[in-house]
Amino acid sequence: MTRARFDQAACDTLGGCVKEIEHTTDAELVIVVRARSGRYTNADYLFGALLTFMGLLFLLFSPFEFHQIWVAIDVVLLFLVGSYFSSRSNFIRRLLTSSHSRAANVRTGAAAMFYEAGIANTDREMGVLVYLSLFERQLELIADRGVLKAVPALEWNEMQFELHEAGTQPDVETFTDTLRKFGVLLSTHLPATGENPDELPNAPRFELK
Repeated sequence: MTRARFDQAACDTLGGCVKEIEHTTDAELVIVVRARSGRYTNADYLFGALLTFMGLLFLLFSPFEFHQIWVAIDVVLLFLVGSYFSSRSNFIRRLLTSSHSRAANVRTGAAAMFYEAGIANTDREMGVLVYLSLFERQLELIADRGVLKAVPALEWNEMQFELHEAGTQPDVETFTDTLRKFGVLLSTHLPATGENPDELPNAPRFELK
């Protein structure tokens, strides 16, 4: 079965899901979906260098004769071609980066977004960020102190694990279903009182370019 894509329709679906959840809880939920959390130019340059090295080996040991000027030209061309193809290939970038570095990029991106989007500045410390990074296939969940105080640690950790699992092979349907379960947890321990204004946008923030 083809996985649902994160497009405008998905944005609308997730926005509706956030509205449903916030009708039942005082928590302020923000969803951010990013294409990637790091630049990964190091992987592109590494692939370019590897392709260049293989090209040099071919030139050195080939039975064919090449003019010296072609060596310099080929080195530059192979590096540029390799770097370009890597920048367009998630497979190559994953192959040439460690899971540790990818996870670190996601954590850094999520932490920065928590403050950039104003989630850390809600009046009653009720902000919650669900940050999904598609290239890294990783999800980060960050909540302000008011939420963490209200939700028991065990239930929070179990829900966090489910959300992380939904982020490992992200598709819209699974992601939305898991968010609804998360909404039930929030409404159980932080039910809507009518005293907490809607301080943050409900529409998800999609950064897919």
